[in-house]
Amino acid sequence: MDNNTHYDVIIVGAGASGLYCALTAGRRGRRVLVLDHANKVGKKILMSGGGRCNFTNYFVEPEHFISANPHFCKSALSRYPSWEFIGMVEQHKIPYHEREHGQLFCDDSAQDIVTMLLDECAAVGVQIRINTQIDKVDVNETEYKRFNLSTSKKLSKKDIANGVKPSQHKYSCDSLVVATGGLSIPTMGASGLGYELAQQFGHQLIPTDASLVPFTFTDKTGELIRALAGISLPVIASNERISFKLPLLFTHRGLSGPAMLQLSNYWQTGEHININLLPDIDVTTLLLAHKKSHPKQLIRTVLADYTDNALPKKLLTALQTTLWDDIKDKELANIKDERLSELGNTINGWQLKPSGTEGYRTAEVTRGGVKTDEVSSKTMQSNFQDGLYFIGEVLDVTGWLGGYNFQWAWASGFVCGEVA
Repeated sequence: MDNNTHYDVIIVGAGASGLYCALTAGRRGRRVLVLDHANKVGKKILMSGGGRCNFTNYFVEPEHFISANPHFCKSALSRYPSWEFIGMVEQHKIPYHEREHGQLFCDDSAQDIVTMLLDECAAVGVQIRINTQIDKVDVNETEYKRFNLSTSKKLSKKDIANGVKPSQHKYSCDSLVVATGGLSIPTMGASGLGYELAQQFGHQLIPTDASLVPFTFTDKTGELIRALAGISLPVIASNERISFKLPLLFTHRGLSGPAMLQLSNYWQTGEHININLLPDIDVTTLLLAHKKSHPKQLIRTVLADYTDNALPKKLLTALQTTLWDDIKDKELANIKDERLSELGNTINGWQLKPSGTEGYRTAEVTRGGVKTDEVSSKTMQSNFQDGLYFIGEVLDVTGWLGGYNFQWAWASGFVCGEVA
């Protein structure tokens, strides 16, 4: 094999974690090659945050991450805090701003972050090859060239139509880093390659699922939600495990917005969710108090006081049709306390059963992945194969909405790049 095809480190995946690992290893003088089957690097970075990239968060704690092993993320996050990445952003004079809950976004474009990463990689001689399919990985225990990779050029539809044959290439390396991401947004090129490589080397997978993803609904609930598409309001969304006070968005396909995306991280198929539509008001107390002070009022009149900011008028009308249509024209004095309490409890705890989620098509991340008990939390190296590393989303570490998944990518890429 031609020596030019041997590298100290080969990284599979030119996303957030892969590029950060590459520049970190390159700074140590390592000869680094990054391979990706997509036609451009950092595709998920470019589309994230509405094209502005929510690149990290001021407040990053281990409890912002979900894993079968909740302690796994602690070492990397403590060794590479968000301030480190913010420092790099400022060094490159990228303008950014803070939104609610400590989320940091580029002022201009997510392209600024990709350009920064590529500039840092170029400065230390990292080589990047796109449109490259990994066909085979094996280990040669008899040589110092520990891993052998067979690749082929990924052809365009036009090439295939013209009968072009894919050119093939072989590489070898001492350290192989799997930074392939998860299954989210297949149109961006997501694939299960990382999971296949993990299993090839004896690793177990925590079952994967779409996460940070909108909920879908069928039957009458689905019809109601679709009729309210475009309405957004602050709610408390909860299940038995957790609750989030964040905005909810009704869409033509179901329920979205930060509240739903966050809750999806903690939701299993078949479970109910609860939505408090007026989180700052005890609706039962409100209705019973108005029954005493304004007995001739109607329920909608009482709740109309909150239509300016908390409960949009169109939503109030739809709830009336759904929840109290039979008593909509009855004065409060003529409605039993029990019925008012029941209605108040429903508005403060609307229980719904999603039929599912929008799935990987729109999911921001993949929950589950390579089992972290079988990987070093300090280096990201496999416990089963020297020189094999897993970083970023391919691992069973899933962050909340708000820049946490990017921070995990930077941190895991950094600690791996320090040793790979």
